Amino acid sequence: MKWVYAGIMLLFMGLLIVPAAEAQQDITHLKQDIDYFQHKKIGQPLDSLQGWRYGAMANLSLTQGTLQHWAAGGDPFSLSVNALGNLYANYRQGNMRWDNAFTMAYGVQKTTSTGMRKTDDNFDLSSKYGYRFSSKWYAGALFDLRSQFTNGYLYPQDSVISHAFAPAYALLALGFNFQYNEQFSLFLSPMTSRLTIVADRRLANLGAYGVDSAVYAYHDDGTRTLIQRGKLTNYQLGTYLSAQLQQQLMPNISWTTRLDLFSNYLKNPQNLKIYWTSLISMKVNQLISVTLNTELIYDDDVRIWQNKDGVYGPRTQFKEILGVGFSYSFARQPDS
Repeated sequence: MKWVYAGIMLLFMGLLIVPAAEAQQDITHLKQDIDYFQHKKIGQPLDSLQGWRYGAMANLSLTQGTLQHWAAGGDPFSLSVNALGNLYANYRQGNMRWDNAFTMAYGVQKTTSTGMRKTDDNFDLSSKYGYRFSSKWYAGALFDLRSQFTNGYLYPQDSVISHAFAPAYALLALGFNFQYNEQFSLFLSPMTSRLTIVADRRLANLGAYGVDSAVYAYHDDGTRTLIQRGKLTNYQLGTYLSAQLQQQLMPNISWTTRLDLFSNYLKNPQNLKIYWTSLISMKVNQLISVTLNTELIYDDDVRIWQNKDGVYGPRTQFKEILGVGFSYSFARQPDS
C-alpha cells in the first residue's frame, strides 16, 4: 500500500509540475513577443513614434473671365491666381519634441481696367521646442516670424505702403505647452518678447505699424527740419497665448486653425493683439480641391491707411479667399 500511495503522490505532483512548466514557458514566450513588438514599434500610434516626420501641401487656384460685346458691361478680361503652401518638419525623441512649420500665400489679379494688383502676400515661419515633464505638459520655447514677399500698394495712387520686412513681426516666448494630442496644442507664456520691424526709412519716419515716427521742426516759411529719424523697430514685452487645431471634419474635409493673443505689459496691456488664421480644405479627388482661407488681425499699434483722410486709428483687418484649383500633398512618418 505504501508503494501504491507513493506512486499516486508522484503522479499527482507530475500533473502539477508539467502545467506549471508549460505556463512558465508561455510567459517567457509572451515576454519575448512584447519585447519584439516594442523593439519594432509595431502597432504603436504615430504620436509615440520617434524620429522625424515631415510633409508639404501646395495649392494653386485659377480664375479667368472674358466678356465680349457684353451689354451689361464689365471687364473684357480678368485673371486671378492664388497659391498656398505649407511645409512642416517635426521631431520626437523621448520626452523631447520639436515642431517646425513654414506657411506662405501669394495671389495676384489682373483685369483690363485696373491692371495687375496683389490680392494676397504673406509668410510665417514658426518653431516650437518642448520637454515633457508630465503626460501632456511641456516646458519650452517658441519662435515665430511673419512678413511678406513683395510691395503692397495703396490703390489707385499705387503708393508703396508695405514691402518685405516692412512690417515684420518677430516673437520669442518662454513658457509651457499643453499638448492634448497631435491635433490640438495650447502654448502659454508669461514672458514674451515681440519685435515689430519696419525696414523702410520712409515708412518708419511716418510712424507706420507702431514704430516711433520722426520728429521735425516746422518753420514759418512752410519748410521743416528733421530733428530725429523714426525708429525701425518697436520692442514689446508681454504675455502670449497660441492655440492650434487640426481637425478632420469629414473624410475629405480638413480644418486647420491658429489663434494668437498677445498683451503688451509696457503699453496698453488691456488691448489684446489678435492674429487668427483658418484654412478649410475639401478634397474633390487626388488633384482637385476647394480651399477657404481666412485671416483676422487686430493690432492697436497699426493705423489703417486711407487715401482721402490720410491715416486714422486701428481697425479689425479681415481677409477671405475662396479658391478651386490643383492641390498636392505628401507626408512621411517615422518607420513603423
